[in-house]
Amino acid sequence: MIKIALIAHDGKKASMVDFVLKRLDFFNRHNVDIVATGTTGSMIVKAGVEKVQRVASGPMGGDAEIGAMVSRGEIEAIIFFRDPLDKHPHDVDISMLMRLCDVHNVPLATNYTAADILVSYYTLL
Repeated sequence: MIKIALIAHDGKKASMVDFVLKRLDFFNRHNVDIVATGTTGSMIVKAGVEKVQRVASGPMGGDAEIGAMVSRGEIEAIIFFRDPLDKHPHDVDISMLMRLCDVHNVPLATNYTAADILVSYYTLL
């Protein structure tokens, strides 16, 4: 089983939905579980992903919840479409999540191209 977290800042949510729609077969595979932050999770469910575990929105602790999953070894990879040109009130949670990915050797794709490479890798498994 592969568990992938999907997170997108407000300015990148449309890109995340586009990304997921183009790879719907992958995200709906029986051996792929998806966890997502609040609004991002709602949007990808509407886009057609059948099973999504939703946590709180990022600013309300969702990034920290996913970080805890990373530290427990529950997450295989994270796709986090960050908006580097905007300020975020929960920057410390974002930094913590990125640090935990490095500490626990969890792949983290922060843009469309890196996410495409990551999904291509897991498609081969």
